[in-house]
Amino acid sequence: MTKAEIVADIAQKTGIEKVAIQATIESFMDVIKDSLANGDNVYLRGFGSFIVKKRAEKTGRNISKNQTIIIPAHNIPAFKPAKTFVQEVKNNVK
Repeated sequence: MTKAEIVADIAQKTGIEKVAIQATIESFMDVIKDSLANGDNVYLRGFGSFIVKKRAEKTGRNISKNQTIIIPAHNIPAFKPAKTFVQEVKNNVK
């Protein structure tokens, strides 16, 4: 499902104009991105959590140059679904 399909589905269910819903969804995503960029997790009860995970420094290989490289420690965004979310998806698999 794409963002446009989500907007159309919400517009149909609520009767609100697509433009307003598009702006709301864009703002929602911006708030989540800004929060994660600042190191703050976002918790949505019953849905899941957008969290910042820390990756440790590790050794990698550049196989084209046959060199060992150090990949520095860094943060990555992640999503952890709520237990109720997981159960609903498991029970509704087609």
